[in-house]
Amino acid sequence: MIPPRFELVVARYGEDLAWLKRAPKEFQVRVYDKGDGSSGGFALRNEGREAHTYLHHLTERYDSLADITVFVQGHPFDHAPDLHKRLRALVDGHENVPDFHWLGFLADTDDSRGRRLFVPWSKNPERNELPLDDFHQQIFGTAGPDSYRFFVGAQFMVTRATVLRRDRAFYQRARELSVSSPLAPHCFERCWDRIFAANGTAGRLPPDQLTAYFKPVKRLQIPPVPLLSSCPARKPR
Repeated sequence: MIPPRFELVVARYGEDLAWLKRAPKEFQVRVYDKGDGSSGGFALRNEGREAHTYLHHLTERYDSLADITVFVQGHPFDHAPDLHKRLRALVDGHENVPDFHWLGFLADTDDSRGRRLFVPWSKNPERNELPLDDFHQQIFGTAGPDSYRFFVGAQFMVTRATVLRRDRAFYQRARELSVSSPLAPHCFERCWDRIFAANGTAGRLPPDQLTAYFKPVKRLQIPPVPLLSSCPARKPR
């Protein structure tokens, strides 16, 4: 089978997928369904959140990945309201993905224990810390950085060549960790670019800012930062 040029991978849990009708026809669409199965997609056990879904695809399709794969959640628009525009720009050649691009309008920074973002998060009433230091050691075999810069929402575009920087066994181990450690999916959200040996915020998140919005946020009266989407990503140190 000839791999597709573009593939859209959707991690679904009960969301309405009518929005897929507007996806460019050039995209092959693959839905992984952890909910009621009504989407007609590929059924998976409800475990490991979207991280497990993405890693399942990377592991099982390792030898037949699209030239560019876009990974999104079942309702991607809270974090990536411009998704359809970005997909069309990709097909039309107006968006360049040299290796990895985050999707989303909010870039942020968390520390190695998740104290800045995860601990005060409204969906973390227990105020658990994130074991990012231990997670980094398990995934990469090295000590992690003091902080993680990322785009919120765990959605991104990645090229096949970039995925192949790691062997299949790496993604298999990562998939296992996404299930065995309950907080691992939140750790993955902060370092998907690192998973692919890329740096998704290089040239995009200003170095002197912890947080940057790339669209106006009226309720916060925050103007957008210019989005340099054509900047090539660099490998993390």
